[in-house]
Amino acid sequence: MIVITAPTGNIGRRLLSLLVEAAPARGEELRVVVRDPARLPAAVRGQVEVVVGSHGDAATVERAFAGADAVFWLVPPDASATPEAVWTDFTRPAARAFAAHGVGHVVGVSALGRGTPQAARAGLVTASLAMDDLIADSGVAYRALANPSFYENLLEEADSIREHGVFTDTVAADRAAPMVAVADIAATAAELLLDRSWTGVGSVPVVGPQELSPNDLARIMSEELGRPVRYQRQPLDELRATLLGYGLNAEFVEGIVDMKRAKDEGLDAGVEHSPLAGVDFARWCAQTLRPAVLATPEATDVH
Repeated sequence: MIVITAPTGNIGRRLLSLLVEAAPARGEELRVVVRDPARLPAAVRGQVEVVVGSHGDAATVERAFAGADAVFWLVPPDASATPEAVWTDFTRPAARAFAAHGVGHVVGVSALGRGTPQAARAGLVTASLAMDDLIADSGVAYRALANPSFYENLLEEADSIREHGVFTDTVAADRAAPMVAVADIAATAAELLLDRSWTGVGSVPVVGPQELSPNDLARIMSEELGRPVRYQRQPLDELRATLLGYGLNAEFVEGIVDMKRAKDEGLDAGVEHSPLAGVDFARWCAQTLRPAVLATPEATDVH
């Protein structure tokens, strides 16, 4: 039995699709933990057992992890809470349930950076690494998927790219770092969950085939979108003020700022890794970003 948390999210829905396709041939049963079962794709509802509730809730994970051999663990970010509450407090009931039910293997979504000088003061990344330690202490065999920034983060910039030809971030324009597509994260998770020959505790860097700077991203986007795109660097103080203006938790905002600062200091580039033969950025732009940028605002709102 494989249990998938957050099965309707950006990573979870891709993982669920892969597992639904592969599980029958391997004799694997699937169970999902979801707040709203109606959000599950209709095609998979009859192929999975559903536990309704939040996987941060003790009673829910007690039901969900009973009889489980493996769990995919993903904490949904919550900008209304502190980083510690989001990652560590949310995970604590699950860690107890892993031990109580003898779950053998857990694959969790985490962040790149462990072992670097920046890791102890990297905000949200530091919080996710503390979550990894909590899970590892439960006694399960654990693999933390150590991810850099996602290509998909740029979808938040689609309106700005369409209307102004500009995208923003806080790192230096020539700071090259690894990135990854969420499809590659899901594929890595599926491989680990289906082949549970691994033991012990460790991190698996999940990085795309290229290291890219914002200037590289701008050049590739310009080529793939057929229009000029340029990078505009945002000061950290301006980012902080903007996020606080949205009403986000002040400690969570500081966690974002600290993470951005650490990335600009080389957090993601400081971990040894072997690039995946996965989705390169140009292909992702053509398949995912281009339709989002070329969509009319009205169509985007309806979607």
